[in-house]
Amino acid sequence: MRRSIAVLAGVFACATPALAQSDLGAETQAARALAGQLVQQLGGTLKAELAANGPEAAIGVCKDAAPAIAGNLSRQSGAKVARVSLRTRNAMLGSPDAWEQTVLADFDRRAAAGEKLEAMEHAEFVDEPAGRYFRYLKAIPVQPMCLACHGTAENIPEGVKRKLAADYPNDRATGYAPGQIRGAVTIKKPMN
Repeated sequence: MRRSIAVLAGVFACATPALAQSDLGAETQAARALAGQLVQQLGGTLKAELAANGPEAAIGVCKDAAPAIAGNLSRQSGAKVARVSLRTRNAMLGSPDAWEQTVLADFDRRAAAGEKLEAMEHAEFVDEPAGRYFRYLKAIPVQPMCLACHGTAENIPEGVKRKLAADYPNDRATGYAPGQIRGAVTIKKPMN
């Protein structure tokens, strides 16, 4: 009897890493799709507002529509969906926690080493004081349309500068160039 229990324990111990890897793959696929939904919905809304009313009006999309889209996706999925950055525009909504800071810093190192930003992501299971979570970050590369609000002082129109100064007096989200990482989509899902 003891031998069969030991054998079964050995079988489960060997199977656990494979199952964990399988679970990680499945959670990553789901998170990748969820991040894609956020980027697609936000990008479509942003492009439409830019075309209709210009970059000054588009500031409201990132200010109001982006959190609403993320909130809706969070409610639908049961995971927390948001955007974070090491250089925040809205510190109340975009400040990364310690795990996100570490991964974002790693993203910057990976980008400097030449890794393609479009495919850059990180996923893992993390044990935290409140429980076990699946954590996922997907890099958001700076696109040309981002420069009207996030570019250098020369790229940002005067009207946009005034609106940003009024709406975000502590803005740290300017000075970007295409090919840099603006931030990331973050997904945090409880696993227990």
